[in-house]
Amino acid sequence: MGLCGSESDVIYSIDDWDDAYANTPHIPRAVAYPDRWARQAADFRATAEFRDGLFWPSGTPRGLAVFVHGGYWVKFAPEFWSHLAIGPLARGWAVQIPGYPLAPEARISRITAEVGAAITDAASRVAGPIVLGGHSAGGHLATRMVCQGGPLPEAVASRIVHCLPISGLFDLRPLLNTAMNATLGLDMPEAVAESPALMIPRAGTRLSAWVGGAERAEFLRQSALIANIWAGLGARTEYIVEPDRHHFNVLDGLLDPDHPLTRLWLQA
Repeated sequence: MGLCGSESDVIYSIDDWDDAYANTPHIPRAVAYPDRWARQAADFRATAEFRDGLFWPSGTPRGLAVFVHGGYWVKFAPEFWSHLAIGPLARGWAVQIPGYPLAPEARISRITAEVGAAITDAASRVAGPIVLGGHSAGGHLATRMVCQGGPLPEAVASRIVHCLPISGLFDLRPLLNTAMNATLGLDMPEAVAESPALMIPRAGTRLSAWVGGAERAEFLRQSALIANIWAGLGARTEYIVEPDRHHFNVLDGLLDPDHPLTRLWLQA
């Protein structure tokens, strides 16, 4: 990857596609994060009220907050991420962290449909507004829910007041150049059909693309891309870069009900 040229003539190129989308080699002590997430999640579940696939606040929920986990569509499960319900729960929201089938058993188009079905089920049990969020591949999946022609029925989609993808992926075509595509099984038609950056947002969509300032350049570019393109298609968009955060610790704000990330997501 290289940057060169003057301010008025900048050339951006990618020479190593695998490195451009690799996070672990560029994060100190990255291999320790999954175990840390699993411990935090288990500790939280030991004290939380969890039933019918949802974490419940005390009292009547203000609405439904849905967080879709990442892992490049190939790894992790909701049990790694339970603790990310802490912030929204403290603010009175019911929280769903849906699971979904993983590649290569499922193609991304099927994963999108399964996430839509899970959100639809949760929405039937929680009244009020819905906010969507997701990290990395989960940011892609959350954003697909607010695309025209998305998998949600109108009665559910019309309740969504905000979508906050964190370090998301919105144009899947570059992934065709990576080794991981041997597992994902993307071809160009599916990459185009599943790329929110190539789709039209639902009328009235509000989307905030949040990304860490210490992330790989491709994640910064992809987040800026969706905010830019969708603003031109009628959505209300923001592009927020959180200084010094990398792809793994950019989620930590959701543990704090007063962190700007949590407050923005819930419009608090």
